[in-house]
Amino acid sequence: MTLPIAFLIVLVAGATLLLVTERLRPDLVALVLLVILGLTGLVAPAELFSGFSRPAVITIIALFIITAALEHTGATRVLSQTLSRAARGSEARAVFVVMLATALLSLVMNTIAAAAVLLPAVIGLARQADLRASRLLLPLSYGSLLGGMATLFTTANILVSAALVDNGLRGYGVLDFVPVGLPMAAAGIVFMALYGRRLLPSRGLGGREGPERPMGTLTEAYGLQQAVAAAYVKPGSAMAGLSLAEGRWGEQLGLNVVGISRGGSVNLAPAPRDQVLEGDLVLFTGATDDEGLGRFGLKLTADPSWTGHLASDQISLVEVILAPRSTFAGRSLREMHFREKYDLRVLAIWREGKTLREALAEIPLRFGDALLLQGRRSKINLLRDEPGLLVLEEVTGPLRVPGRAVLAVGLTAAAVGLAAANVLPIAEATFAAAVLMLLAGCLDMNDAYRSIEWKSVFLIAGMLPLGLALSSTGTAALLGSALVSGLGGLGPLAVAGGLYWAATLLTQVISGQVTPLVLAPIAIAAAERIGADPRGLGMAVALGCSTAFLTPIAHSANLLVMGPGGYTFKDYARAGLPLSLLLFVVMLAGLALFWGIR
Repeated sequence: MTLPIAFLIVLVAGATLLLVTERLRPDLVALVLLVILGLTGLVAPAELFSGFSRPAVITIIALFIITAALEHTGATRVLSQTLSRAARGSEARAVFVVMLATALLSLVMNTIAAAAVLLPAVIGLARQADLRASRLLLPLSYGSLLGGMATLFTTANILVSAALVDNGLRGYGVLDFVPVGLPMAAAGIVFMALYGRRLLPSRGLGGREGPERPMGTLTEAYGLQQAVAAAYVKPGSAMAGLSLAEGRWGEQLGLNVVGISRGGSVNLAPAPRDQVLEGDLVLFTGATDDEGLGRFGLKLTADPSWTGHLASDQISLVEVILAPRSTFAGRSLREMHFREKYDLRVLAIWREGKTLREALAEIPLRFGDALLLQGRRSKINLLRDEPGLLVLEEVTGPLRVPGRAVLAVGLTAAAVGLAAANVLPIAEATFAAAVLMLLAGCLDMNDAYRSIEWKSVFLIAGMLPLGLALSSTGTAALLGSALVSGLGGLGPLAVAGGLYWAATLLTQVISGQVTPLVLAPIAIAAAERIGADPRGLGMAVALGCSTAFLTPIAHSANLLVMGPGGYTFKDYARAGLPLSLLLFVVMLAGLALFWGIR
């Protein structure tokens, strides 16, 4: 083992440790790695920043824009509403239709976007069909991952194809994944519909027991009926005569005011400008006692006028979650001035099986959190235009297919067709479609920039030169030889199986965006060592990267449904492990039959 190889192995191990422990942001880890590769001369200066101009990165950027255009024009809403109609019936049928619809979307859309687009419709379906959310939401996530196996338009597949090209080999075409990936996707969908759904927990929205219920019962669902208390405003109280904003109930008392009872009527979701008067009963959530209230001239009491409901004809309750690429993640409600900006009150946050109701304004939000909001219906409807949040309530109304939606679908189909027929390279076809959508007004430039997940772009572009270093230093050949030494005696198919499981397990902790950059050069070196088709072994790596079923952190689509579905880490492993084993068998059969890996 040479010094450059040893150094590179240590470097990869260190980067993996940082990614697993999340000591640094993944995109920052990639950029640090890029700098080290350049300063040490492991990658030539001319190649060091080539990741930012690679066709693989351009394709990924174009797909983000295409996905946003399909959403913005309403093209995906048609599928969403059609889904609700087609999936009614048995639970098995609902699981099958949900997974099939998501898989079809993920053929041409970003995987997590495909899941996000259908999430409100699936929750609406659960309510209408009297099903529990947890029986449909994990299949929704798994369906988006399975659909990505059958097409080149998946990050891992694109990156393995780029690694083949870097090593002087022919990359994958649009349809090259169909013979193996399509049977895997079909097997996964059928398995989940017939048997896998039985491995899922039976919990309502947000992990609550019982079937899905109308939005009016969210008070009970979040345990707020018991959590709401009342404070009597005594004569001479320091809070009397002040508006809610002036009284600073949240900052001074740590309380979240949900209503003001006066003269036998309750004003729900009071505005910050509403005054508190002597004799009022202020309804609130949060921890306090008579001593804490007494300092402000308040006293704990009960309000006979409150019926236990936090919604009315004018006031609604709704659940929202953070959308993919949401700028809300990592920021608290106070930092975002959420109350002032949206005129809505956050009553509770559901996180990893627990309902948080205290000091909500100070809690940094996480991707996967579910927020219970209270406010006027008009304000809640405006949230549908907020790109940082997903409203967990299906949009109702007649099916309409605007002209720009038809155009967006047509341009997407044209891009896929031209690339599949080898008329244009995949990067050119998708980028041209994205630009034409912008010219046609399907999306404006500001929305296009916002739609791109720049964190992923920098992560991938920064990590791509690592593959060059693994190949040029001989590190990939050394690791490939070690793999062959351990499994080569059992034949190329065993090596492919080893690569599949290596990719599957690595993906659970460092994501499918990084795993192919590490394993693809090793797969190519191993293939050359045993005389197998490098594209076949590379496909084992790519498909393994899509089996992100075992943990919620393996893929953002899993995190997206974790909050609404009330899932725990164990739920993913329980359903994901048998699914991964089944796909392993189907993949081996496909590689042997279509790629000659035996």
